[in-house]
Amino acid sequence: MADQAVLPGKQPFRFRVGPSAGLLLLAALCLGLSFLAPGEIWRIALYVAAASITLTALLLFLSKRRARARDHALLVTAGKVAADDPVPVFCTDAAGAIIFQNRAAEDRFKDRLDQSMSRALAGIIANSSAVIFRQEAALARDRQARETVVTKRGSVRLTAFRVGPGTMWRVDETVETTGRSADWIGLPMMVVSRNDTILSMNEAMRRTLGKRMRALGDVFETLPVQTGQKTRLKGADGFFDAVTIELQAGDGRREIYALPVTLLPLEDSVAARAFEALPVALVHIAGDGRLLAANPQAQTLLNLDPGADLSLSGAVEGLGRPINDWLSDTLEERIPARPEMVRARLRDDDCFLQVTLGRITGEGDPTLLAVLHDATELKTMEQQFVQSQKMQAIGELAGGVAHDFNNLLTAITGHCDLLLLRHDQGAPDYADLVQINQNANRAASLVGQLLAFSRKQTMQPEILDLRDTMSDLTHLLNRLVGERIRLHLDHDPGLLPIRADRRQLEQVLMNLVVNARDAMPEGGDIHVETRVVHLAEPLFRDEATVPPGQYVTVEVRDEGTGIPTEQLTRIFEPFFTTKRTGEGTGLGLSMVYGIVTQSGGFIFADSRLGEGTDFVIYFPVHDLPAHPERVAQEEAPDPVAETVPHLPGDGVVLLVEDEASVRAFASRALRMRGYTVVEAESAEEALEKLADTSLSVDVFVTDVIMPGMDGPTWVREALKDRPDVKVVFVSGYAEDAFEKTGGKVPNSVFLAKPFSLSDLTSTVQRQLH
Repeated sequence: MADQAVLPGKQPFRFRVGPSAGLLLLAALCLGLSFLAPGEIWRIALYVAAASITLTALLLFLSKRRARARDHALLVTAGKVAADDPVPVFCTDAAGAIIFQNRAAEDRFKDRLDQSMSRALAGIIANSSAVIFRQEAALARDRQARETVVTKRGSVRLTAFRVGPGTMWRVDETVETTGRSADWIGLPMMVVSRNDTILSMNEAMRRTLGKRMRALGDVFETLPVQTGQKTRLKGADGFFDAVTIELQAGDGRREIYALPVTLLPLEDSVAARAFEALPVALVHIAGDGRLLAANPQAQTLLNLDPGADLSLSGAVEGLGRPINDWLSDTLEERIPARPEMVRARLRDDDCFLQVTLGRITGEGDPTLLAVLHDATELKTMEQQFVQSQKMQAIGELAGGVAHDFNNLLTAITGHCDLLLLRHDQGAPDYADLVQINQNANRAASLVGQLLAFSRKQTMQPEILDLRDTMSDLTHLLNRLVGERIRLHLDHDPGLLPIRADRRQLEQVLMNLVVNARDAMPEGGDIHVETRVVHLAEPLFRDEATVPPGQYVTVEVRDEGTGIPTEQLTRIFEPFFTTKRTGEGTGLGLSMVYGIVTQSGGFIFADSRLGEGTDFVIYFPVHDLPAHPERVAQEEAPDPVAETVPHLPGDGVVLLVEDEASVRAFASRALRMRGYTVVEAESAEEALEKLADTSLSVDVFVTDVIMPGMDGPTWVREALKDRPDVKVVFVSGYAEDAFEKTGGKVPNSVFLAKPFSLSDLTSTVQRQLH
C-alpha cells in the first residue's frame, strides 16, 4: 500500500506504510477476537485494545508523513537553490530515488524522477552502480564526497552532498581535461584501480587492444608496469612494444599511457601531439646523446632553451660515471633499464631528477626516450638521512675512542702519581714527571671534548639563571677576547631558569666567544644575548625538530669573515675546522654540540661570508627556581675529602678491571693506602672468587663496561649474598652508561676515568666511612 502526496516542489514522492500497516492488522485482529470473547469484560478489553492500537498506528502514520514531508521539503528547497545551476543537479531521498532535478538535468538526462542515480548516469559512466556505491560509502563518513571519472568523451566530476536524510548530486561534465583523456591525440590510455582492475579506457586503447579488458594482467606481458620503460602489450593483432607512463590520479587510481614505439620518431603527427600533451617530462635522445626533442615539462625541469642544440651530458650531471656510457649501455641493452638520479646542471638551484630510459626501435637507428621526475625532495631526505647516520657513526666512534683513551690516560696519570710519590721536588726527574702529568691532563681534556660530542660525558646538571652564569664569566670572557674586540651582553629581564651543567655551559660559551674572536682578526663586536622564546608550533630546522614550549635562547653573534655555505653543514663534526693548520683541533664546536644536545637543547648556525656568523642555542625552560647556593656548596671544601685520603685503609677491596695497566695502578694505589686488594680481570672471575664464603669483602671497585658480563650485572648478582658491600663503579663513559645496564645499584658511587691516585683512594675511603 502506498500513498502519494504532492508538495510545492511539484514532484510526487511515495510513502511506504510499514509499521503502521502492521499495527492496523493487529487492531483488526483484536476487533475480530472481541466477537468471540466469552464475556462482556473481555469484549470491552479487546475493543479498547483495538482502539488504542488504531490510534497509535494513526499517530505513527501522521508523524512519519510529517517527517517525510519535512525531509522532502528540505531536499526540494536545496534543489530549488540549484534550479538555475548550468550543471545538472539531482536530489534523492533516503531510499535513493530521485525526487528533484533542475533544468540542466532535464535537458541533459530527460525525466529521471523516481529512478536511482546509477540508472540515471548509466549512459555516461561505465559501471555507474560501483561509482554511486563508492560515493554513498564516502557519505557515511563525511557530509561530502567527490570523484572524477574518466570516460571516452572526457571526464565527469560527480559531487554528492548530504542534505538531511537525502542526497544532492552534482554532475559536472565540463571539467577541463587538459588532454588527460588522450582521445584528441589518439594515445592509448586507461585508468586502473589500486588492485590493478581496469576502471576505464579511452577509444584509442580499446582500438589498440581490440576489446575491453578487465584487469591489468590481461593487457601487459609482465607486471608491474615501470614508468618510462619499454614493455609488451597484448594487442588486437598480437603483442606489440610500447613505452608506458604511469601517473597517480588520486583515490588510489592510476592513469597508464602507452606510447607505441611504432609512433616514433616524433615527426609522426600523432606521436608529436602525444609527446607535447602528456603531463610528464619527456626527452627524446639520439644514440650519440644529442637531445632530439624535449616537451614543455622537460624544458622547465632542465631549464632548456627551446631549439638549443645540446646533449644530455650537458644538461645533467652527478651520475657517477660518464653520461654517454650510461646511454650506450642502455641502447645496446647491456644493462637492465632502471631509474638513475642526476642533477640538472643548467639550473641555478639544486634540482635532482630521477631519469628512466626506454629503448625505442623504429625506422632508422634506435633511440632513447627519457622520462624525468623531480626528485629534489626525495634527494634532500636521503641526504638528511645519510648525514644523520654519519653523525651517529662519528659519535659512536668518538665515544669508543674516548673510552679507550681514558683507560690509557688512567694508567699514565696513575703510574705518574706513583712515581711522584717516590720523588721529592729536588729530584732531577721531578720536573719531567710533572710535565708528563700536565700533558696527560691536557689529553684528558681533549678526550672530554670527544665524549661531549658523542654525548657520553659525565654531567652534573643543576638549575641555573643564565644572568648569574654570564655575570661570573664576563671577566674571563673579556680577557679572552682582548683589547681589539668589544663584548656586548644583553639579557632578557624576565629570563627563566634552565637545567644544565654549570662548568660545561661555561665551556660552551667560552668556545663560541673564542671562535667569534678568531673570526675577527681586525677587531669588531661580539654580541651575546639571552631571550625567552615561546614556540607555539614545532620548529623544523637543520634536520632537527624543536618541540613546542618555552625556551631560553643564547645567541652569540660576530662580525667576522663568515663560514662558506658548503662548510656550514660540517662545522659540528669532530676534527673539522675552518682555521689554518695548527690553529685549532676541530673539537671545539663538536664539544659544544655534544654538551648542548646532552643538556636537552638545540644549536643552530647561520653565516654570511664577509658579514659574520650567528650561533643560537635553545635550552628548555625549567619550572623550578634556580639555586645559587649550589655553587657555594660545590666550592666549599669537603672536610671528609680533605681528611679521608690521609687515613690508613682497613678494608678488603675486590678490584675488577679488564685493562691490565689500569688494574695494576689501582691495585698498587689501594695497597699503598693499607687496603687488602683481591684482583679479577672479568666479572665471571669475580663471581668465582666470591663463591668462597670465607672471603670477606668490604667494597667492590669495578669497571662498568667489560667483555662478557658488565659491571652492574655482576654486582647485582653478588649483592644477593652480600647485601652490605659498598660499590665504586669506574668508567671512561658517562654515568648514564648505567641506564643501558639496568639502572642504579644501591650503595654505589661513580668515579669517571681518568682518575688520579688520590681520587681513587678518597672515593673508596668515603664509601667505607
